[in-house]
Amino acid sequence: MEPDESINVLGTDLTVCGTDPLTGFFRDGSCNTCAADQGSHTVCAVMTAEFLAFSKYVGNDLSTPRPEFGFTGLKPGDPWCLCAGRFMQAYDEGCAPAVNLTATHQRALEVVPLSVLTAHALSE
Repeated sequence: MEPDESINVLGTDLTVCGTDPLTGFFRDGSCNTCAADQGSHTVCAVMTAEFLAFSKYVGNDLSTPRPEFGFTGLKPGDPWCLCAGRFMQAYDEGCAPAVNLTATHQRALEVVPLSVLTAHALSE
């Protein structure tokens, strides 16, 4: 599994999304991806209570700890590499979380328009 080039949606070097908890398809803290990443875990988003409830409702419970997998569960404020499709689904339902553009991989653009990502960009 060779990672794709680490370039963000702005065309610059991909920055770290989050290390506590450790996120990413490769669990390297970045939203790096490769051909094997069928979910395209490429959108670096900051969790909100609303998004976590939505994700649980649609069948992906990110907030419940799963110690058997070394997963402590996410809480509001945690950064996480979301699947691009899940982000779009949340956007369509009006509950998309904020996005860290410099930590969102360029492959997210295959699913999410840049205008949608920038509309949800974290304020600096």
